[in-house]
Amino acid sequence: MKLAFPAILISTLLLASPVAAQPPHMPRIVGLSHIAVRAHDMAASRHFFTDLLGFEEAFSVGKNQVFLKVNDRQYIVLVPESKPEDQRFIDYGLETDDAEGLRLYLKSHGYKGPDQPAHTGPANDLAFHISDPDDSAIEVMQYTPASLSVRTVGKFLSDSRISRRLLHVGLPASTPEIAGFYFQILGFREFWRATSRNGQSKLATLSNLKVPNGDDYVEWSISRNPLPPFGERKGPYHIALEVPDMAKAIAALKAKPAFKDYKREVESHIGQNHKSQGNFYDPDGTRVELMEDHTADGLPSPMSWAPLFPEADKPQ
Repeated sequence: MKLAFPAILISTLLLASPVAAQPPHMPRIVGLSHIAVRAHDMAASRHFFTDLLGFEEAFSVGKNQVFLKVNDRQYIVLVPESKPEDQRFIDYGLETDDAEGLRLYLKSHGYKGPDQPAHTGPANDLAFHISDPDDSAIEVMQYTPASLSVRTVGKFLSDSRISRRLLHVGLPASTPEIAGFYFQILGFREFWRATSRNGQSKLATLSNLKVPNGDDYVEWSISRNPLPPFGERKGPYHIALEVPDMAKAIAALKAKPAFKDYKREVESHIGQNHKSQGNFYDPDGTRVELMEDHTADGLPSPMSWAPLFPEADKPQ
């Protein structure tokens, strides 16, 4: 009987210790929830995104943040500028099923993030903000039963909208640390990369990375030179929207009354990934890239294996 309590205690400790020592589990990251951009003239930006591109305003929150619905989970968010020299790109959203768990996971890996728990934002989503190693801002968010997005499911989905999917967001990448952050810590999966069109570079200049638990992705435009401070960057941030047929999409836009107010030439070409692309620009110059969901020749996109960052490339 003298051994009974110590034996039970030891067994309890052996069972409990591994659990206590385990680092936080990484929650799922299932897709892109939004891209937010600033507008000099909100009426002009609304005209472009609603009357031309066909997206409906689902709701507004905070200081005139306007949420234009791409689908029930994805938005383009317009925010008035505070001054004309403001960076046009604000942030992009990563949707997770456990925002607080992901915050703790990032901190357990030594990544500098907010000390406060994920909080309920003005759209009633659980969220927190971080920046990647190149200072591009990210909102990590989780929809809740009280989310305005959940309360408006099935609404504000115009049949005339040019796209049903926010395909990717374009970001700059210049520091080797960004590879470790997206690949090793967040678990993104690279599925395509390319070098410069002229073939002179022996290093990759573009890379596409899917979120760990979905098919949405970020597109890196890779620079070997230090980037300007975040607020002074003019590019290469962009919005990419998926379309099934580029010719029909462009024809549909040209047929809209709002097209008469669009003063740029319509750009359309076959990209390095062999997919048909069309570029439009909002009144502030933010590029909206339309991209077909298949290659023009029906074959897989050719991929380069030129190094991303020679000193810290993704393990092959």
